[in-house]
Amino acid sequence: MNNHDQNTAPASIGISTAKILVVDDEPDMKDLILRKFRSAISEGRYSFVFAEDGFDALRVLESQPDVDIVVTDINMPRMDGLTLLVRLHEVAPVLKAVIVSAYGDMDNIRTAMNRGAYDFVTKPVNFNDLEITIDKTLADVAALKDSFKQRSRAERDRACLARFFSPNLIEQMANDPSPLRLGAERKQLSFVVTDLAGFTPLVEQLEPPVLVELINEYFGGIIDIAFELNGTVDKVIGDGVFIFFGAPVAQAEHASLALTCSIKIDAFAIKFAHQKRALGIPLGETRIGVNTGKALVGNFGDKGFVHYTAYGNAVNTATRLQDANRHFGTRICVSEATAKAVPEFSGLPIGHLSLKGITQSIPCVQPITGENNSTEQTQAYLAAYRLLEKHDESAEAAFLAIVEKYPDAQLAAFHLKRIRGGQSGTEIAVS
Repeated sequence: MNNHDQNTAPASIGISTAKILVVDDEPDMKDLILRKFRSAISEGRYSFVFAEDGFDALRVLESQPDVDIVVTDINMPRMDGLTLLVRLHEVAPVLKAVIVSAYGDMDNIRTAMNRGAYDFVTKPVNFNDLEITIDKTLADVAALKDSFKQRSRAERDRACLARFFSPNLIEQMANDPSPLRLGAERKQLSFVVTDLAGFTPLVEQLEPPVLVELINEYFGGIIDIAFELNGTVDKVIGDGVFIFFGAPVAQAEHASLALTCSIKIDAFAIKFAHQKRALGIPLGETRIGVNTGKALVGNFGDKGFVHYTAYGNAVNTATRLQDANRHFGTRICVSEATAKAVPEFSGLPIGHLSLKGITQSIPCVQPITGENNSTEQTQAYLAAYRLLEKHDESAEAAFLAIVEKYPDAQLAAFHLKRIRGGQSGTEIAVS
């Protein structure tokens, strides 16, 4: 007998045909199986392969891993059925085995069940009972395979979600995945957009391993902060990170979270740049734009590629505010829409910005952080800004006094330069 012979089945059986490996050293077992199950074979329900003992069965499984169940005798030469059961668990955990044993051989049957056999039939074999047992076993195998697929899909989905969402949000969405279905809705959200100044020249200067380590550490620090506050990392483009709050899980305090996120990123970026400069890497400063407004948010794409993202002027405004920092000498530029949504917010007004691509001017502020939290300095700036609003000529002297006393007062220096260039008021065009 050719140990690996397989019955011939119709070409139409397709992938639904169950493949059954029969392991038995009796010469007539193959003929009996093929004769008794010829109807099931012709209908495409079953397909059989054969082996004479455990060693032979393992070779068959190695070459034909699509076997669904094993029907094996216990008493065979070289490797018996009990030993095969142990090996089956090692090489194919999903595979189920049905034991064939002599009637009354309960000791071996008990051992077989303890070693993972799914069921048993006794000799002489009643083929109607065997068919019932095979069908029951196949049903359980199908359920187990489906469970494995679902678990594998869930693990892949979780790994994908981990790129964008914090662990806390992933847990919430595991219980209610509805926010991640294809489709979108218009929601009030808060956005944080970052940019690393001078990154392109740095790419040309650094060796690839140094650059990879640098950018991974930099992005890792920013994303950790976003996830700590349950923010959603929309995307990373070049050296910029796009983060939003308020979706997919609703966050009533999304503006406050975005503001906190920007300040924490700023503190991280300052420390990070200082460390890298000490190593001779001329890392630039990180500029951050923060805005709150309505945007279209949801899962866009198809089953081949799906991206949870947001679209709209609110996103574009945050991007423009990030870029506007370079004009003011600031690192964080926050829209009034965000500032007004955070009652405890403290900041220095920058002006009403006319931004490229944005139809209305945007009132903006610089958050008061550790370096500009002097009450005296703050009050002096606010007084000078009020004069600027009124087009009062004494605004120049007021800003000059601030710059002379506080050399790092970049925002005051910006307005002083504007006034000396013949500009007045708080309407600022930013190209």
